[in-house]
Amino acid sequence: MKRMKSKPSETSRKKREINDFLVFINLEKSLSPNTVNSYEADLNKFSEFLDARKIDSFVQADEIIISDFLNSQKTFKTSTRARLISALRQFYKYYKAQKPDMKVNPMDFFDSPKSERKLPEVLSVEEVDKILSMPDVKTTLGLRDKAVLETLYACGLRVSELISVKTSDVLFDDEIIRVFGKGSKERIVPISRSSLEWIRIYLMRSRVLLAKAYSEEILFLNFRGRKLSRMAVWDIIQKHTFQAGIEKRVYPHIFRHSFATHLLEGGADLRSIQEMLGHSDISTTQIYTHVDITYLKEIHKQFHPRA
Repeated sequence: MKRMKSKPSETSRKKREINDFLVFINLEKSLSPNTVNSYEADLNKFSEFLDARKIDSFVQADEIIISDFLNSQKTFKTSTRARLISALRQFYKYYKAQKPDMKVNPMDFFDSPKSERKLPEVLSVEEVDKILSMPDVKTTLGLRDKAVLETLYACGLRVSELISVKTSDVLFDDEIIRVFGKGSKERIVPISRSSLEWIRIYLMRSRVLLAKAYSEEILFLNFRGRKLSRMAVWDIIQKHTFQAGIEKRVYPHIFRHSFATHLLEGGADLRSIQEMLGHSDISTTQIYTHVDITYLKEIHKQFHPRA
């Protein structure tokens, strides 16, 4: 007697459909790994929500069911809700293209909530100088820390970008660094001569002692000769901030905010700052124009004919 093959469960089918979507956004959309992981977690929650209500497929989820799901996610952060909606919107756009018989995209009924635009925290030039002067450059790791902090501030890098910089990405003669940002987008960022000099000294006196056969070309290494982790960079900053006696909350991204703000205060134009930060939309960069309104008022008084 011929044995009947068991029909795959609706849950496993939904799981497969989610995985197909994740492959699509990873390969075709070139979204960052963090975004892909966030979307995966959000869609798995949505799938579990449908399973609990005996809803067999994503097609059966209308705008009312999706609204119930969004309301069930106990969050008061606008950014979290915006990400949930973004994940579902991207998924259903893809899903509908795969299902010609699907008449309506339920996400057409939803608007993204306006995200909260908090003014970024920044360090003063004096505070940055104080932190950067703390590492003991006579030691192997102290010299490494000095080069890390100098590069972080001189180029306004994200931590993920900093820890991925390779030795070949530092072009000393051209005074630039090649950076791979979100979505593996490459950009070129200028770097100061003093920061380049600290990198040069680190390469000659410190990295040669840290490097192992498996270190490859990674620029900044830990004491085991491996790539620095995000947490390691956090620890470096916390250590030297404490030594500097600064009580302000200091974290890796504050150096990026400070980089942009100090450039703006020095007279740099917004488009140039946008390029250096790697922002795809200038509206993201414009938040820095609100940081020092006093400076902008002074510029207005100085140059406007009726000021």
